[in-house]
Amino acid sequence: MKDDLTTLSARLAYDKKHLWHPYSSMITPGYMHEVSSASGVHLTLSDGRSIIDGMASWWAVIHGYNHPVLNQAAVSQIDCLAHVMFGGLTHAPAVTLSQQLIEITHPVLQHVFFSDSGSISVEVAIKMALQYWIGREQPNKKRLLTVRHGYHGDTFAAMSVSDPENGMHHLFQGSLIQQLFAPAPVCRHDDDWRQEEMETLTTLLAQHQQEIAAVIIEPLVQGAGGMRVYCAEYLRQLRRLCDSYDVLLILDEIATGFGRTGSLFAYEQAGIAPDILCLGKALTGGYISLAATLCSTAIAEGMSANGDGVLMHGPTFMANPLACAIANASIGLLLSSPWQQRVAAIEQQLRQALSPYMTKPLVKDVRVKGAIGVIELKETVWPVMDWLPKWIVDQGVWIRPFNNLIYIMPPYTIQAAELMRLTEVMGRMVDKIAAC
Repeated sequence: MKDDLTTLSARLAYDKKHLWHPYSSMITPGYMHEVSSASGVHLTLSDGRSIIDGMASWWAVIHGYNHPVLNQAAVSQIDCLAHVMFGGLTHAPAVTLSQQLIEITHPVLQHVFFSDSGSISVEVAIKMALQYWIGREQPNKKRLLTVRHGYHGDTFAAMSVSDPENGMHHLFQGSLIQQLFAPAPVCRHDDDWRQEEMETLTTLLAQHQQEIAAVIIEPLVQGAGGMRVYCAEYLRQLRRLCDSYDVLLILDEIATGFGRTGSLFAYEQAGIAPDILCLGKALTGGYISLAATLCSTAIAEGMSANGDGVLMHGPTFMANPLACAIANASIGLLLSSPWQQRVAAIEQQLRQALSPYMTKPLVKDVRVKGAIGVIELKETVWPVMDWLPKWIVDQGVWIRPFNNLIYIMPPYTIQAAELMRLTEVMGRMVDKIAAC
């Protein structure tokens, strides 16, 4: 006999017993809030409360929720073609989206592979890099070099290039491919650049040049590995080193792409081009899962140099027409909006609102980059997570702290008063935690 799920309490009880939520224990699950609808930057809970979303649903909902342009794109597409296999067949939404991505990214990037999620786009990028060197008859080049505090996803190869000690995947270290790690970037601003910062990276490249296929890094902002911000000069130097040591450069712009750092793509601020680029999250405006891996013609040709060059990867829902149609609409909406001014205004307000919190005893650092605001604490929030999420919602906002970080990455459409509410709650949260 099925459980009666007609009441909110019954659904929450069933959820707690049976549903496994991300980064959670099934044995000791946390408290959940059921969302019934959303519009703009507001989530409406099933108990009737409305809360301001400071997370953009893990950084993806850049236009806000329930946007009429994206809604119409979804309805129009689902009425004619919701899905069709991409093997041996194609469709206009995918072709159009590939054209849009090629037009808005660096001219060197001419080939697009669609997948289901950011993690898979990283897996595909790694496959491309390894197959490139096989095609170049250098099969020993099969390791990746990256930096500490990085995060590239939860699938197996993606876990191997995420921070092995401070990240989320230390339980699996004995089972993962052992990659090479350099210290995380430190320099915040180009004016403070010191060449010594590249010493360990240079040494690793020199020592392991014959086995390194590629360097993979999140440009300018390291996301879930620590919400760390670093300078554009680091990327310029990294590109130079990759060229010098004949190593590919993979840029993971899953979190930073589509305007989050103030430029359409973060790498633009360094004036460089990647060999392979990973995109996701905001690609569809947060409506539906879709990711893309772009590469240069040199990579595509190199993969085909030894044999037929077939890339053996084909997700069932690859280039889903519904997702591609929404992505096309989202990119069009972004480019036709004053997104640069919006992100700049968010950045300015975040700096003004968060900087004073540096005087709080519990605060270790405050960081702002584009539409990203971070408060780093001197201690972890895990001991208070039994009550903190409920307290946050009671303040009328949705913020999801983790480790020792309180951060927001709101939709670009957020209004000044709504953003002020978020930053005020961030400050009160610091005080509340400190009082425990």
